Amino acid sequence: MPYSLGIYTLGCKVNQYESEAIAEAAQKRGFCIKPPTEACDAYIINTCTVTGESDRKSRQLIRRALSANPCAAVAVTGCSSQVAPDSIEKISGVDYICGNADKLSCVDALLSILEGKEAPKNAVTPIYAAPFEKMNIEHFPRTRAYIKIEDGCESHCTYCIIPKARGKIRSKSKCEVLSELSTLAAGGCREVVLTGIETASYGIDLENYRLADLLEDADRLLAGRARIRLGSLDPSLIKPQFIERIAALPSLAPHFHLSMQSGCDKTLARMKRKYNTEMALLAMDRLRTAIPDVQFTTDLIVGFPGETDEDFETTLEFVNKARFLSAHVFAYSKRNGTEAAKMPDQVAESVKRERSARLIAECKRISDEILKEQIGKEVSVLFETYSNGYAVGHTPSFIEIRAKSDIPLHSTVKNVCITDIGTGKILDSELGGVRVNYKVEQMPEN
Repeated sequence: MPYSLGIYTLGCKVNQYESEAIAEAAQKRGFCIKPPTEACDAYIINTCTVTGESDRKSRQLIRRALSANPCAAVAVTGCSSQVAPDSIEKISGVDYICGNADKLSCVDALLSILEGKEAPKNAVTPIYAAPFEKMNIEHFPRTRAYIKIEDGCESHCTYCIIPKARGKIRSKSKCEVLSELSTLAAGGCREVVLTGIETASYGIDLENYRLADLLEDADRLLAGRARIRLGSLDPSLIKPQFIERIAALPSLAPHFHLSMQSGCDKTLARMKRKYNTEMALLAMDRLRTAIPDVQFTTDLIVGFPGETDEDFETTLEFVNKARFLSAHVFAYSKRNGTEAAKMPDQVAESVKRERSARLIAECKRISDEILKEQIGKEVSVLFETYSNGYAVGHTPSFIEIRAKSDIPLHSTVKNVCITDIGTGKILDSELGGVRVNYKVEQMPEN
């Protein structure tokens, strides 16, 4: 009877990828992967430390696993354990702790513990000298798969502790990325997201091979079998030569997530970001000229220390110029160990909430305008889920479409005419001899 293993994952797409790679490695060693909410013989908690709340949730999941099975073997890995292993070690019931340098070691450690053998409790090693950990996935639980192509960050933004948790920039080799991409496409994956802690920095530690080179090689390899989507990009990367090269790639999805964080240059300077709003807007204008139907999404922090009412109004003006399809807006949260946590002029929580609400409303208004502009267009949709008679998927530019259907359309690409936002009209489409009704509409808000 194989041992059962549940894996809890917090945080970013990189953590999600790493958990999937750990799960595949565990299956090869004989583990049976189960939902972590079930009673399992062993658990892995892949933690996040981007905010104090992330650390709290990490500890909460450790205790949840122990509550599900107090006798289980428990391993903790990820950013929280890399930055503060001593605090994790104090939690009763934790058997093994490792950081981001050797996450796959969790598998062998848990096997040893379950078989009654010795295993060190705290195996966290320094991250700054660590090489890129060799891990890969061959399967994908969803239509869309992630490939981690880069690890580490050297930006040292004043609000962020991730450089301490992830170390210096390291890139996955060209051969390893393309091999993994080929395996996933051969297995039927229709969209792959190339991601990293600082995706735009891919290749700076390689010899004469950067992100644009990888994208060109990936496009040739896939030859239309799957879309390529990029993870979050720093606007400073998006220069004319880069745009010219990627605009010629048919496999690359015309959607870019820009990690802006603010639309005010004074705030960006206090954050120690490497760009300003003029650079970002110029990059977006060039991409819109070069790539038809391109859309942009972003992250925005409100209430950063020192942000005045005038600074916030400047961010509102910026989002109106930038016109993001969607924006993840969140209030600044102190993270101990960062410069920003010690800055003067911390913004009151009530002000953060008011600014968040205003910015979310403005971004929603802009998004609705963009969606209305799509009416009448015919688009290809990669369908990903099916529930209650509706298939849900995304266009290449990352517009979410809900289509009424009598059958699941998971992992299929279909042309859909967007006829309305909200209710839509019923359209007929031929799918392998089966008549299916489409009702195209924007997904309602949660």
